[in-house]
Amino acid sequence: MNIDKNIKNKKQELLAYFRDRAREFLTQIKTRFADTQSDKRARAINEALNQTKYNLITTLLQQAEKEKWTNQEKLEAILMITYCNIVVMIESRNSVRPYEYMDFSRRVGELWDPFCKLCFYYPVNDIALFVPPLFSEVKKKMTDEITSYIDKLTIPDEEKQELKRYYDKVWNLVSSGEIQLELDLHFVHNDQKYVVDFKSGFGSNEKGNTNRLLLVATIYQNLDDNYKCLLFVRAEENNSYFNTLKNSGIWEAYCGNVAYQKVQEYSGYNLKQWTETNIDWATDFNEETTQHLGDNRLLQYLLW
Repeated sequence: MNIDKNIKNKKQELLAYFRDRAREFLTQIKTRFADTQSDKRARAINEALNQTKYNLITTLLQQAEKEKWTNQEKLEAILMITYCNIVVMIESRNSVRPYEYMDFSRRVGELWDPFCKLCFYYPVNDIALFVPPLFSEVKKKMTDEITSYIDKLTIPDEEKQELKRYYDKVWNLVSSGEIQLELDLHFVHNDQKYVVDFKSGFGSNEKGNTNRLLLVATIYQNLDDNYKCLLFVRAEENNSYFNTLKNSGIWEAYCGNVAYQKVQEYSGYNLKQWTETNIDWATDFNEETTQHLGDNRLLQYLLW
């Protein structure tokens, strides 16, 4: 496999490369796991193909560094490598453990999130990633501030201690443990910090996740760094949980084509145009996979 800038146009060559690798891996995997261990076979082929993708991208980035590629040139090459890898991963997994509705719809959502994030890892616009704060750091900072404030009050020491105990009780109500403040993406654009959560769509059992997102965004909103919270959702049609976040005043929530527009606005790259130009699932899958997904009415979940 020759790695150069033109790899972004080598879909068929990349598909053939990943399929050859998949055949090699499957031959070995089938000697390790019996027919009855289809879940282990599926996990193993996914891991092997992801390692192959990683090796290709590592080689590409080394070549790009030597030749001074632009971020857009790197991004378009990596998007094509990633897409072809996804096609063959789905084919290979389906060959050892045919997809059913729940597995397939969940898997498609899992793959969309990291695909979108590539636009922010190799941005056209001037943006920079940052490491999100730890909840323990935020809690300590807030606790130190309120403790310092209470200590300055002109009230008896017993009342100060009582206020501090009540403050501790509030923290215990908020969380019985650590709150995960790390979301899917964190970047700075025009001196504004953004935290982003990607979702494929909202199901009927999203109450817990919705409440968590509301809590996390509330914490970010109360920090000094003036964070903005963005929610990008793949599905055009969503339910009341999405609307709860959208109308919360603390999440800027976008879905479908509008989400893609926002990805372009911040990253500078038109990912929607790339998907419309390059992605053709039904044609790019091998015949066996297309037949299975079509017969089981699963192709409808591949609307990226």
